[in-house]
Amino acid sequence: MTTAPAEGMIDAGRRDGAAGSGERGAVAGISGLTAEIGVIGGSGFYQIEGLTGARTIEVPTPFGHPSSPLTIGTLAGHRVAFVARHGAGHRILPSELPSHANLHALKQLGVSRVIGVSAVGSLREGIAPQHAVVPDQVIDRTRGRQSTFFGDGLVAHIGFADPFCPELSSALARASEAGGVTTHRGGTMVVIEGPAFSTRAESQLYRSWGAAVIGMTVIPEAKLAREAELCYASLSLVTDYDVWHPTEADVSADVVVQNLRANVAHARAAVGRAVAAIGGRARGCACGEALASSVITPRELVPLETRRRLALLLERHWGTPS
Repeated sequence: MTTAPAEGMIDAGRRDGAAGSGERGAVAGISGLTAEIGVIGGSGFYQIEGLTGARTIEVPTPFGHPSSPLTIGTLAGHRVAFVARHGAGHRILPSELPSHANLHALKQLGVSRVIGVSAVGSLREGIAPQHAVVPDQVIDRTRGRQSTFFGDGLVAHIGFADPFCPELSSALARASEAGGVTTHRGGTMVVIEGPAFSTRAESQLYRSWGAAVIGMTVIPEAKLAREAELCYASLSLVTDYDVWHPTEADVSADVVVQNLRANVAHARAAVGRAVAAIGGRARGCACGEALASSVITPRELVPLETRRRLALLLERHWGTPS
């Protein structure tokens, strides 16, 4: 199974976002192409295995195209959509990721829960390479990334005190533990801009803050997922000790790659178990109501173009724009 274009692949629109004809029409017009759980694969996790009835499609969005075509199929009896965060062959920098398009495309397909898989560095002695972490907090150290769907005449302020869905995080932690991998429940992730790794001073600073792991991609994904009223949780797989450890090797691309193979095998198994556990269950969290009291701008003052671009997010609150 591959996420690369292949025989049977459906192009649901052109790269410029315009609809074509026939099977190039809107995704909603292609029978059966829906999913309830989305998976965003990080470094090394470029395809999802075990999908049955898999089809690979292009999903145009008002924010451009996702970082890869989406693969949709059935996993553990439930419909799943997969997107490779960095594209096939790992071609997209963390600061270049089309996160808006990735999340919007998943929501178009009916996804309500999103599992993000990431490679991270450890900031704690007790969190070793090839351990897994399911964080419950985040510190945003990115610079200049657009981290909202809103603007252009529409102001919304979501609650982000708890950035990860507790229900989905709990299910993901249980699924990871069931694979026999040491799994740390909770902890703060520092998200840096990249693509360079930290300086020693920065790494020690983040440790002084009590952070557990460091990565480059959870922001803006987690913020955008909340705005889209999607549950979001991160399975963070440790590859290194960043650059703070007195005896372990400093993080480098080579060090990361050395631990990726084992981590990715664990991630695939854990995702399958998590899908089996949560698929088909009604959401018991508040993620699905994130916009209920977050939009500040009166509807009649929002430009029609903005309302149309954000219709997928707003229609259950405001109805379909004319």
